[in-house]
Amino acid sequence: MVESTNLKPLEPTPTVEHLEKFNSGDLNDICDATDAAIEGGGGFGWVELPARDVLERYWQGVLVMPRRTLFVARLDGVICGTCQLLEPPVNNEAQSFVIKLTTNFVTPWARGHGLAKMLIEAAEKHAVAAGFEVINLDIRETLQRAKDLYESMGYTKIGEHPHYAKIDGKVLKGYYYCKMIG
Repeated sequence: MVESTNLKPLEPTPTVEHLEKFNSGDLNDICDATDAAIEGGGGFGWVELPARDVLERYWQGVLVMPRRTLFVARLDGVICGTCQLLEPPVNNEAQSFVIKLTTNFVTPWARGHGLAKMLIEAAEKHAVAAGFEVINLDIRETLQRAKDLYESMGYTKIGEHPHYAKIDGKVLKGYYYCKMIG
């Protein structure tokens, strides 16, 4: 007879990293995560799932674009979320101290582990180390959890756009946020 032991399942391990190149499986993982986020209503602008080759080219392009930094969230090693920092173009000296946070999402199956906050914190730390003083971002009105998270992390809503996005024929408002970081 086998004795019963009090084995508990292992807690998942959430991590965030600055990704500079895709390792084996990463491109597939990031595309799967993006698909799930789009289907879950938070696909950073995509409303319909793009063809897989389009999505792969998009993410490959992110890694080679100058002045763009990609952070990925992983749950047990599997990419399940992202955010990017976009630096201003070199000719925009007047806004050289401002960086933009974009494409911030965590796929629905990986939510509830603090990864969205971890992504933002990693991006902020990187931005401060790079000498930036302000982070700007924008989101559509339907993303209440995102609004709540940004506001809880010290982001200030600075404006609204009444015609920010159109989804399924419905025009949605958008919100603009900023945070002093340096």
